[in-house]
Amino acid sequence: MSASDIVESQEHQDLRAAVAAFARSYGRDYLTRALGAGEPPSELWREAGELGYLGVSIPEEYGGGGGGISELALVLEELGAAGSPLLMMVVSPAICATVIARFGTEAQKRAWLPGLADGSRVMAFGITEPDAGSNSHRITTTAHRDGGDWVLTGRKVFISGVDLADAVLVVGRTADARSGRLKPCLFLVPTDAPGFTRTPIAMELKAAEKQFELTLDDVRLPADALVGDEDAGLLQLFAGLNPERVMTAAFAIGMGRYALGRAVAYARERTVWKTPIGAHQAIAHPLAQAHIELELARLMTRRAAALYDAGDDIGAGEAANMAKYAAAEACAHAVDQSVHTLGGNGLTAEFQLASLLTASRVARIAPVSREMILNYVSHQTLGLPKSY
Repeated sequence: MSASDIVESQEHQDLRAAVAAFARSYGRDYLTRALGAGEPPSELWREAGELGYLGVSIPEEYGGGGGGISELALVLEELGAAGSPLLMMVVSPAICATVIARFGTEAQKRAWLPGLADGSRVMAFGITEPDAGSNSHRITTTAHRDGGDWVLTGRKVFISGVDLADAVLVVGRTADARSGRLKPCLFLVPTDAPGFTRTPIAMELKAAEKQFELTLDDVRLPADALVGDEDAGLLQLFAGLNPERVMTAAFAIGMGRYALGRAVAYARERTVWKTPIGAHQAIAHPLAQAHIELELARLMTRRAAALYDAGDDIGAGEAANMAKYAAAEACAHAVDQSVHTLGGNGLTAEFQLASLLTASRVARIAPVSREMILNYVSHQTLGLPKSY
């Protein structure tokens, strides 16, 4: 491991500082107003795109910054640390643009990547199904050929931001001509395609991006809707899922940093007896522990992103799962301790922390549960037998 894996380059430090300053100009107040109005954070998304932050990982020849997931995760983390993260960054540039850039045809790249880079176009990602859960082998959305077209049929659930999207990158399954077994494939499905319907899912979680159930009822697509090689779907799928885990980790770390920052500022000033409450170890030590956990998660996230950007998909798979696990746990602890530090004030609208108690659970559940990550590590890393 080189020193650059541990210490950020000057270029990354400069990008982090620039994004942090930009994000503070919006902050938590902006996102709270958007949520109150039931609107997406369109202004923040648009300006982030114009400044090149949404497209930092997209190749330069298609309007992007020519960086990698390392830079994109850095952007999302700093947005989150300012209290205004953009969930669709996990989906549109990180998953969809990455898959298209790596495996799409030249026509697909030119049609989609410039818009995904500047934020003028948005793409959602559809993999989760009602009866499949974490078992991707039970995906029942199928695609079959009909002349020169593809026809898709199936259902998806918990698909983020479909109302904002121009298309959805849908994971379906096609029959292998030799074995007859179903194999995963990726399809670009326009949200206005005949037979494509979306239904909002009522969520207790208050987020700027809504969740949807999708129904694909014999959705007919042209041959060029298929992304990549029909026989390499699994490789192409995980090329998108590893960045998803890295970005989820960045999302969680940013949220944890925001909450911890609010708590530390409060603990420095809040005086009940003779000294600020932060002088007492019962307050100071849990906050210090939360900071340590977030910093450790940041290191693993940077390692996972660096491995992915270096082309090590296998190494990135292990590290991305570990980063996502560590960041989710660190975030949940940081948010909980931050609310507790403020006491009753931690539950008020003024301090804007209580809503994070629910939001901080998301990274423990999505896009893959912590239990499935522990399964991955126990099987893939430790070589223990499977129970399923």
